[in-house]
Amino acid sequence: MTKQLHIGAAYHGVGGPGQYTLWADPELEPDSGLRVEKYVEWAHIAEDAKLDFFFIADSTYITPDSPPHYLARLEPLTLLSAVAMVTTHIGLVGTVSSSYNSPFNVARRFASLDLISHGRAGWNVVTTQDEGTAGNYGRRQHYDYTERYGRAHEIVGVVQDLWDSYEDDAFPYDRETGQFVDVSKLHEVDHHGQYFDVEGALNITRSRQGQPVIFQAGNSEEGRDLGAETAEAIFTFAPSLEAAKAFYSDIKTRAVAAGRRADDILILPGINPIIGDTVEEARERERAIDAAKPFDRQVAAFSRSFGWHDFTRYDYDAPFPDLGDLGELSGRTRSRTIKDYAASSGLTLRQTVIHFTASPPSPFVGTAETVADTLEKWLVEGGLDGIILLQNLPSDFHRFADEVIPLLQDRGLFRREYESSTLRGNLGLDVPENRHAQAAQARVHALG
Repeated sequence: MTKQLHIGAAYHGVGGPGQYTLWADPELEPDSGLRVEKYVEWAHIAEDAKLDFFFIADSTYITPDSPPHYLARLEPLTLLSAVAMVTTHIGLVGTVSSSYNSPFNVARRFASLDLISHGRAGWNVVTTQDEGTAGNYGRRQHYDYTERYGRAHEIVGVVQDLWDSYEDDAFPYDRETGQFVDVSKLHEVDHHGQYFDVEGALNITRSRQGQPVIFQAGNSEEGRDLGAETAEAIFTFAPSLEAAKAFYSDIKTRAVAAGRRADDILILPGINPIIGDTVEEARERERAIDAAKPFDRQVAAFSRSFGWHDFTRYDYDAPFPDLGDLGELSGRTRSRTIKDYAASSGLTLRQTVIHFTASPPSPFVGTAETVADTLEKWLVEGGLDGIILLQNLPSDFHRFADEVIPLLQDRGLFRREYESSTLRGNLGLDVPENRHAQAAQARVHALG
């Protein structure tokens, strides 16, 4: 059987990272980030196209320089619970930080979404990079990298343990005997780790997919290890096929080293396709989008990797400033890359900002056929297992759904109908067996 693409759609009401002016486009309504109807509209387009999942990113810290969508948007789990009621097959994936949430609350919220949606929930695990988030949660200082990723590893394990509090047949609901629950199949967690202490069981059952799917996004060494050891799908970025293949190979290798199968993890780069009647028409639109970015907004976007540091205090045409260890508690990998590149290349601040905020020509811009060709090439050559669509405008999303998806279907690279009613089923992922039931079966076999 031909390997098939997995495709998700991310919705940013009035623009994602770096898109400061998109909100004013006549196609959009400026309050789209706050209107559940707009999210539902996007989810229906995705489900009609038979996409795997609908993805909601999130952050819990803003500054006046944050992109418009960041300044006003709905909380993911509340939103996705509403979307679950008006969809039937598409997966529902939400971002929740491992840095500023407790295992019990995360486990309960996602288990609830999983039951509300009948097995379509996914958790995108992130370690918050915005330093200012600490103040929103009563901390004086943001967690350093070691603690952020240590907490992330631990919270994922505890949450998965909580999701297995009840074995699948723990509730006989036997009216004749009066037995509501078989307490022998209820298990307390009793976890006492480096960062978390959780003693009780979760008061909710597993869904038909067993557990929500674990997504992860992170490109640092720590992030790659976290993804390889815990994730079932990884959201990344890949500017070229060579970069995509290198990341793909690296994650799969790390997964095997961690005792997993390479196929246990799906690699899903985020792409922003632009479809035109001709390649040149699509490229011209891409150039126009990039040219529309005001420099002061580029500076603001650039500053996020440095904890939203105020770069307007410097002379833009002087050498890139000596920032010391600024950025170590926020976007460490990216901030180090920026500082090293600026120093070795002798760049000014202006040149550095332009270099790191300019969008290089995307491989996924062209006609519907050339975009489909590129997706097929990247899939066949081991650059990805699928993609997450990061669309600019509704018309872009419609055009991909109406023109590219049918070409992929004709080539046998994408489904015509859903294979399953669960997210795991559509992603081709195994249903995890309840760990307590599995242990009980092992004991039975050991006894002969």
